[in-house]
Parts: sequence; structure tokens; C-alpha cells
Amino acid sequence: MGLKVRSAKPGSHAGRASSDVNDKDLTHDPLEPSADPALLGLSEDARWQSLQIDLPGGPATPPEQPLDMPEQNLRGRPPHGPDAGWPHPLTILARLVAFGGAAVIAWTGWQQMNAVFGPNPTLLQMVLQVFFALTFTWVGFSFTSMIAGFLARTPKTPAGPNNATIAVVMPVYNENSAETAGLLAALARDLYRVGLGDRAEIFVLSDSRKPVPVFEEMLAISRLRDISPVPVWYRRRHDNKGRKAGNVADFVMRWGGRYDQMVVLDADSIIGATTIKTLSARMNADPAIGLLQTMPMLVGGQSIFARLTQFAGRIYGPAIARGVSAWSGDSGNFWGHNALIRVSAFAQCCGLPEFPGRPPFGGHILSHDFVEAALLRRAGWKVRLDHDLRDSFEGSPPTLLDMAVRERRWAQGNLQHARLIFSRGFTWTNRAHFIIGIFGFLMSPIWLAMILVGLALTANVLLSRPDYFPQTYQLFPEWPVFDPVRMLWLFVAAMSFLLVPKFIGILRAWSRPLARNAGGPVRLLASAFFEILLSALIAPVQMLIQSRQIFDILRGRDSGWEAQVRAGQMPPWRVVLRRHSRHVLLGLGTLIVLGIFSPSQLVWLSPILAGLILSPLTSRWSASPVFGRWARRHGLLVTPEERVPPEILTAANALSYRIASTTQPRDGIAAIGSDPAMQARVASLLRAGGPVGPAATRLDAISAGAKIAHAAHQAEALSFLTEAEKLAMLEDHALVQAFAKLPK
Repeated sequence: MGLKVRSAKPGSHAGRASSDVNDKDLTHDPLEPSADPALLGLSEDARWQSLQIDLPGGPATPPEQPLDMPEQNLRGRPPHGPDAGWPHPLTILARLVAFGGAAVIAWTGWQQMNAVFGPNPTLLQMVLQVFFALTFTWVGFSFTSMIAGFLARTPKTPAGPNNATIAVVMPVYNENSAETAGLLAALARDLYRVGLGDRAEIFVLSDSRKPVPVFEEMLAISRLRDISPVPVWYRRRHDNKGRKAGNVADFVMRWGGRYDQMVVLDADSIIGATTIKTLSARMNADPAIGLLQTMPMLVGGQSIFARLTQFAGRIYGPAIARGVSAWSGDSGNFWGHNALIRVSAFAQCCGLPEFPGRPPFGGHILSHDFVEAALLRRAGWKVRLDHDLRDSFEGSPPTLLDMAVRERRWAQGNLQHARLIFSRGFTWTNRAHFIIGIFGFLMSPIWLAMILVGLALTANVLLSRPDYFPQTYQLFPEWPVFDPVRMLWLFVAAMSFLLVPKFIGILRAWSRPLARNAGGPVRLLASAFFEILLSALIAPVQMLIQSRQIFDILRGRDSGWEAQVRAGQMPPWRVVLRRHSRHVLLGLGTLIVLGIFSPSQLVWLSPILAGLILSPLTSRWSASPVFGRWARRHGLLVTPEERVPPEILTAANALSYRIASTTQPRDGIAAIGSDPAMQARVASLLRAGGPVGPAATRLDAISAGAKIAHAAHQAEALSFLTEAEKLAMLEDHALVQAFAKLPK
């Protein structure tokens, strides 16, 4: 019953507590007392320690099977891949609807604004016309893209044999280890249930750099290896070069030859095994497919903000995904997770270069996923969004402020893509993905600029006297031209382009069991109105936050790399008042000025001003889980996954709680000094033989050893050690043993 040596062959079930797997293994933990009468009465860690008979023979990683992953020359010829052929006629038609329709909307909006301002517009009017045309085109494209979804094709899942080996890859970076391990434990059991246990393995790729998260991560992964019916491997990098993209690339270059396909997950995302099996069958049947992306649904939101985001994604998201899938065709995009990738194609095409220069525009490519999709398509591989698949989930940002932190990095990554748009070999569809991603963030400063120019025009009218005779010998006056009725209709059209896609999503939900599982048609409609109202209050704040982010990027400020906040809490008043004080002052100042000089403008700007003035209240209360529970009790913002939780999520929650109860000691890293079971768990995930390399690369371990040797007791040793030295101790079993020998 010991921890067995893991086989080099995918599908080996070594590493579990029993060499044979049956249905009981999927419902009963092998470490429960019922698993072995000899273990009755022992604590869980004592039972685990008693099983470590052959611990030194159980490696943390399988034998390496490297793949070459050359760095791509974006100015040179792309590598030769399969010939994906011409786009399907429906894809061509969908592109005409999406992009051609947006072009018609743009031309119409430009002509109507010409009519609003007349034949001789002023400089400010011309600037406003440009900003309006960009905004009108953007909202028009969101509408035409969704309409193109009616032309989307549904992929077929072929029958027949499929022996492709699959790696489920989860990169982690200072995450909640119990939650990630719980997700993977639930997936492991699901993989075995659907018959993938003999050709699927799980690989946890750690880039964590803080000692406490690393310690808890090792304990949780060790526990996961105990209960998983499929092999689980663990690798932690010492050099975080390339961030997440470099983490995955390191895996491909060391173990990529071991697998045919890989599922890439985020630390808070999961895909059901049935969906993985379907994706694998589709990829195996078409040798030209390089990547299949699913449409993840947001789940687990507790705050109003998170529930608002996941409701919008669940109700409107499928229709949006159909549209993107329809016009993307085989030149789709990659969102960085919840996708199946052909490993050999990824190795051939996706070695990312570094941009010359310093961040934020130089250095590592942050939004690597868009680039990897474009590189695959550049070489001829198909990249597709399979919109029909469900059972794909991810977590939701908990608060508005946490979302702003994520968007700062996304904004920088998307602006970097401006350097790639004209690279050699990219399809025009992939270039369109880059442009859409860039404008997704640039639209905030464009919208802000349009508002400011509009206010400047109002001030110009109020504070200046019009010149009716600009020429010396002019018989007839030139009257200022402004057509308010036409402008009103343009505003109505823009609002329609924003709202009609939402109501298409609602009607689509009404025609399916989705409405019943979301509380019924009436509650679904009430939730949609609530979402629209709250989104209208949040939008002006996001506009200013994103505009500030773009300004920071343009003046050379790098976003850095911090762990994402997966489970936030309601921020205190001092935080929201500090973060939103400028928004409130701007809103109040504009309200006072317009109220005195141009009250009629308040009709148009009242939603924006309300959002700014109320931003501290909106930011704080939308982060409240109490209001989130209130909304759920009243049937607002409810999603089907809340009423009928998917089995894999239910299992993940239970397993996460169970793993956390045994792998998150109250004493933190100090617990390793007094608990041999924890020492054994950590040792099981270390490199065989301990750290290697020249002394210059092991200075933290050397200094940690010296400090431990001179400490009088464990608490003193921990007070001596820096964070880097604590991390070095965890990576060296000899140092752990030396620490454990100290008096407590």
C-alpha cells in the first residue's frame, strides 16, 4: 500500500495508495480507516506516515521526453504545417455579416454625424465626429458579430478509436493550494469514470515563489497524489522566466514528447472529463487541428459583482461565443486556459520571442495566448472555438478593484500586440483578433475623450458669441448648424446596438431549459434589468480606471506579475474612498458646472455622473457577499450552475475542504519541524538527490544551512531565515531534517 514508483508510460496508476483501481476507489479515500483495519484509530497523517515504506522510489516527475521548441522569427517564414484549406462558405458569409455589417454601420454613423454638424463643422465638431465614429463602430460590431452567430456551424464528434495520450496541465503561482488540488482531484476521478484513466495524466506546474504557499502547495499535491486514480506529477521551477507562457514552454520542452495532447487549465478553472474526451476525439480525427478552445462559464461568485459578471457571461456569453466562432472559423483565438492543444504543433510553432526594449512594450509577451493562436494558424494549423461544448468552468473576479488589477496586466499585454499586427504570415482574422483586443481597452479613453470634447463644445457655445458673418463682404449670415433630433436618433441607435444583443441572449435563454434553471422567465428578465442597471453604474468607473491604466502604460509603467485574487473580500471604506475619491470629485464637479450653465446636458450625462458619484458605494457594496446572498434568495442573477451544480464542481468543493483540513497547518511552515508526516510529504515532491548546480546558484540554501546550524531552537531559526532562505530550506530535504532536529 506504499507510494509506488510511477511508470514512464502514460496510463500507469502508480502513485496511488493501491495498485488496483475499482469503483470503490472513486468514492472512498484509500487513507480512510476502512481502507486498512491496521490503521484504525490513527490520525490521518499517522496513517499516511505508516504508508511511506517505499517513499524514496516515488519521483515527483516522470522521465523526461523532450521536444524541441524553437523561438519563432516573426519576420521570417513560418514553419511548415498542415494545409487547413479555404474557409467554409458559412464562415465567409459570417465574416461578411460581422465585418461588412460593422463597416456599413460605421459609414452610416459618419454620414449622419456629418448631417448633424452641417457642411462646415468646427475643429471640435470634427474631433467629436471621429471619436463618435469609433465608438459607434465598436458597439455596432458587437451587434453584427452576434448576428453572425446564426451562421455558426456545430462541430461533429467522430466515433472510432482514440489512443491519444493527454496531459492535464495546471500552471500555479502562489495560489490557494487546497482549492486547486480539489479541482484536480475531482477531475482525476472524472477522467477515470469516463475511461480516460489509462491515457491521461495530471501535471501541476508551479511557479510559486513564497515559502508558505509553496509549503501548502506541496502538502496539497502530495495529498492529491494519494487519492487520484490517475498519475499526478509536480514540477516547481526555480527560474520564472517567461511567466505563465515560459512555465508551459518548459513543460513542453522537457516532457512534451510523452503526450499527444494537453489540456491547459488556470488555477481556478476546470473542464469536465466528458468534454475533454469529446475534444480529444475531434482533434484526433482531424490531423490539421492544433487547438480547440471551449467557452468557460463563470462559477462560484459570492459577491454582487462576481454574480453580475457570471450571470452576464452565462446568459449572453453563449450567443457571443457562437458569433466569434462563426466568423473566426479555423482562425480562432486562444484564451490561455480551458483548451485542448496538440503538443507537437504547439512545440513547432509557439516558441515565443522576447520583444526588444524594456517593459511595458518590450520584454516577455504578456498576453501570450492570442499570439500562440496566431502562430499556430500562421503555420497552417486550425484553431477553433467549439461553442457547443459545456462543462467548462472558471472562477470570477470577486470585486471591482480586483478586476481592475487583472485588467491592468491584460491591458499591457493587449497593447503589446500592436507590435505584432503586421508580422509576417498572420491571417487577417488573427490580425483582427489583435485589433479587437487592443480596442477593447482603448475604447475607454476614446469614450472619455468623446465626453470631454462634447463638454468642450458645450462650453464653447455658452462662453463665446457666434460669428454670423465670418467674411468681410457677406450678404447672408451663416447660422450655426446642429440637428438635435438626428443626434437623438444616433444615440438611440447606439444604445440599441448595446442592448439588443443582451435581449437576444435573454430570448435565447427563454427558448431553452436555461430559463427554468435560472429562476424562470420573469426572474431572468428581472435579473437582466438589474444587471443592466448595475453595469451602467460600474461602466463610468471602469472607463476612468482603464483610461488611467492606458496612460500609465504609455508613460512606461510595467504591470509586474502578481498572483491573481481569486476570492476577495469587501474592501473597507478607507480603501474605496481612497481609490474612488477622484471619481466622486469629477462627478460632483461636472454636475455642479452643468447644473449652473447647461442643465439640459444633465439628461445625457446623468447615468455617467451617477456612476462616478456613487462609485464608493457601488464598489464596496458590489463586493459584499451578504448582498450576493440576498440577490440569490430573491432569484436575482441566478445561473443554472447554482440551481443544479455540476457534479465535478460539487466534488471539487468537497475535496478542497477535505484537503485543506490536513494540508494547511495553523503553525504554517513551522509545522514541518515537528511533523514527520509533513516532512515525508514535502520530500516526496523534491528532486531526487536534492538541489544541484554550482554554489553561486545555491547561496540561499548555503546561508540557510549556516543559520539553522547556529540557531538555538526552531523559532529562532525561522526568525533568522529570509523568505528566500525559507524557500531554499523547503527545497532541500537535508535542511528540513536539520531544522527538525532543533529544539522546539
